[in-house]
Amino acid sequence: RACAMKNILFLMTDQQRADQRGLGGFDTPNLDALARRANFDCRTVDPICTPARSALLTGRYPRQVGMITMSGDLDHQIPTMPQALQKAGYTTYGVGKFHFLQTWPWGTGRGEGWDFIKNQAEMKKFGFDFVWETAGKQQQLQNYDHYCAHLDEKGLLEKYRDFILESGGANGDTADHNYDKTLPFPFHEADYVDAVTGRIACERLEAHPSDRPFYMFVSFCGPHKPYDPPARYMDMFPIERKDDFILESGQQLSENQKEALYRQRRAAKAMLKLIDDQTGRILSVLERRGMLQDTLIAFTSDHGDMLGDHFLIQKGAPWKQDVRVPLYLSAPGAPDAGETGALAELTDLTATILDYAGLDPAAALSRPWPAYNDRIPGRSLLPAVRGDRKPVRDFAFCEC
Repeated sequence: RACAMKNILFLMTDQQRADQRGLGGFDTPNLDALARRANFDCRTVDPICTPARSALLTGRYPRQVGMITMSGDLDHQIPTMPQALQKAGYTTYGVGKFHFLQTWPWGTGRGEGWDFIKNQAEMKKFGFDFVWETAGKQQQLQNYDHYCAHLDEKGLLEKYRDFILESGGANGDTADHNYDKTLPFPFHEADYVDAVTGRIACERLEAHPSDRPFYMFVSFCGPHKPYDPPARYMDMFPIERKDDFILESGQQLSENQKEALYRQRRAAKAMLKLIDDQTGRILSVLERRGMLQDTLIAFTSDHGDMLGDHFLIQKGAPWKQDVRVPLYLSAPGAPDAGETGALAELTDLTATILDYAGLDPAAALSRPWPAYNDRIPGRSLLPAVRGDRKPVRDFAFCEC
């Protein structure tokens, strides 16, 4: 071909710490293959969902875009990476969990929240031509998204909402506020949220015209709680009662607390195994259609999960378990770089995607006013992917 497409596939998990990975730990062959291509020492810019995801979308730190906690909506006036790709001729797809908008207040009653389908035009304003959105497993209790519509068509939605409550839907913060019961998904695994997300991504890639470049954001809900993988995946992993929790002086986990955490570790592995299988399905579509060799593949997560370390669970803490996240890149024509050792932060992934598309990140994301509006902190990782061992950055910034 005279001119190769520069397609972009951006895969993302929710609440995956950097050490929750295969490469000898457990079998996730598709993600492991991406990690062997180029694997970075990455830090989130904020160990909370909405700020981290808003930073990835805009290439700016959370304080620059006014998204400093898990509440409120990202301002549509701020330029985004998908908008820049649209202007460059890309068809842009968003499939899965976005979490740039949290219009519903905390305490919203069951089924009384935001209708993501009726309001999908609000999400498309961020630069997506196609939107199939999930709110996140816990937030499907209040809200109605595309996954809820899938369950609704099968008569399963209210049963699923019952299951969220039965699982221990509330978030906790410390090991003695750990409510999750680690129950397996009660319906057919084809109806599991990340399986449906993978199927929708495959369908859109199958239908995508081969003469136009695409950007596809595929955002899975796992391994975020509820720790609820389908039973078949749960059964793939034994419970490993490995008491290697990092605790400070005076902190102590009870046997019951440890047991709950062991089960959650196991479930997280099972959820990642399912996500790996869905990743394999997506890559198979690209390969079958002859697109794989023209596609940049990026993989990361928004933040980690304390899982009992420092007597904490969930997120929002300035420890490595929350702040370090996986970041893998596979660029067409680049040699296998493996463990680059290069320090990176999430805004660098935004810059890398734009750089790969032939765009200058600062020019694409800046507004013409000074003071923060023209400060784009991300740095492209493509030189490191292509073998340049010069450090991309001397430090990574994280705020919470």
